Amino acid sequence: MILLQAQGEQSMMPMLMMMGGMFVIMYFFMIRPQMKKAKEAKKFQDGIAVGDKIVTVGGIHGKVVEVDDTTVVIGLDQGRMRIEKVALSADRTVSEGQQK
Repeated sequence: MILLQAQGEQSMMPMLMMMGGMFVIMYFFMIRPQMKKAKEAKKFQDGIAVGDKIVTVGGIHGKVVEVDDTTVVIGLDQGRMRIEKVALSADRTVSEGQQK
């Protein structure tokens, strides 16, 4: 009886190590890159200034006219639009500079 119980405890160790290894792999391949991407997006949104050309998540292109804490007013060909900062997806001035 004692011998069987000791073998059961020993077989749990490799399984726990495998589960821990899977968590580490998931952290480095899934969780960490997502946190890095979110941090870069937050930095971009906080760095928006008047005059920057931007693109929204919905594909609307415009130029920043006014910046508040959580919203941005962008100038369009046919007027202005107020949008949330979280709806900004790309800085067109940077992407235009890289294309040339």
